[in-house]
Amino acid sequence: QAQVVESGGGLVQAGGSLRLSCAASRAVFRLDTMGWYRQAPAAQRELVAYITGGGSTKYADSVKGRFTISRDNAKKTVILQMNSLKPEDTGVYYCNMYPAAPDYWGQGTQVTVSS
Repeated sequence: QAQVVESGGGLVQAGGSLRLSCAASRAVFRLDTMGWYRQAPAAQRELVAYITGGGSTKYADSVKGRFTISRDNAKKTVILQMNSLKPEDTGVYYCNMYPAAPDYWGQGTQVTVSS
């Protein structure tokens, strides 16, 4: 069964950086548009950024200029570089295809930004 595994979360002070990694398993990964999502406490899951198989990217307004999504098709990984972190970036971060596939969610990785 295809799956993703997220890693790289942690506790960081406001203004700091974290680098999240997603290891994917689909054989056609290079064709998949992949996204990073996050879910803050008591909030709905939201899209943070996505990247197409060809490398085109799109970001939520709240993270533009601070976050960068990238991918390595040979390694089947998707990276989310997060800089200038803010307390409102706190949440569980997930990767999935975009649009999200219901059966392709991983466990997520917790990001906590202290003020």
